[in-house]
Amino acid sequence: MVITERSHAAAPRDLAAPAIAIRDLTVAYRETPVLWDIDLDIPAGTLTAIIGPNGAGKSTLIKAALGLVPAAAGSVEIFVRPYDEQRLRVGYVPQRGSVDWDFPTNALDVVLMGTYGRLGWIRRPGRAEREVAMRCLDQVGMADFARRQISQLSGGQQQRVFLARALAQDADLYIMDEPFAGVDATTERAIVDLLRVLQARGKTVVCVHHDLESAPDYFDWLVLLNVRVMAAGPFAETFTPENLARTYGGRISLLSRLAEELEGRA
Repeated sequence: MVITERSHAAAPRDLAAPAIAIRDLTVAYRETPVLWDIDLDIPAGTLTAIIGPNGAGKSTLIKAALGLVPAAAGSVEIFVRPYDEQRLRVGYVPQRGSVDWDFPTNALDVVLMGTYGRLGWIRRPGRAEREVAMRCLDQVGMADFARRQISQLSGGQQQRVFLARALAQDADLYIMDEPFAGVDATTERAIVDLLRVLQARGKTVVCVHHDLESAPDYFDWLVLLNVRVMAAGPFAETFTPENLARTYGGRISLLSRLAEELEGRA
């Protein structure tokens, strides 16, 4: 797959400010805290991984940042403003398993949805928007499947279509919930290539990620989460045996080995 550049809005000028700034964030389900007193800055221009054990609140954290789940306390700012004022600057790729893939629509129409925010309530997508959508499908290697019903696509192909939809938004911040989960090796490489292209354009990418072995090769900023933020910072400085022990506890021999190998590369 060849990823080609396309015309896009200029990179944001507020790169000195964090892409995401979270203060005192607490989220509870049925009075049980899922996230507790989160303070976190994610720098603009980074490829950031949010990593932690099952039940750590990783997906909840990004959903709270996007206003998809209510917060019991705290605040979230996107490029120094509330999310409601910055929606057009954010592209979201949900977990593939949370999407109804039986909905009767094709890949091109799904990607066109990414252009709706800039069209407003009255205008309908036209030729220009379709051209954008086709370029985005081409970027993820799915142009030949534009008219294919999404239910007929493989899991990896479906994930690429959702990535193309986010691209069509031409956002400054991309938030992805386990984009590598359940995809084939070809799709995984395509996603990694895409993330690097986005970063080269001045974009910020934040991914919930579960594979500790691949994470050091894919990301340059790390958030270790287990209900609270256990550690956050540049990947090589944060991915340490001590921080992993605080995050995962117990059985961490493999994790420690991975962290020590990363330290050896530095």
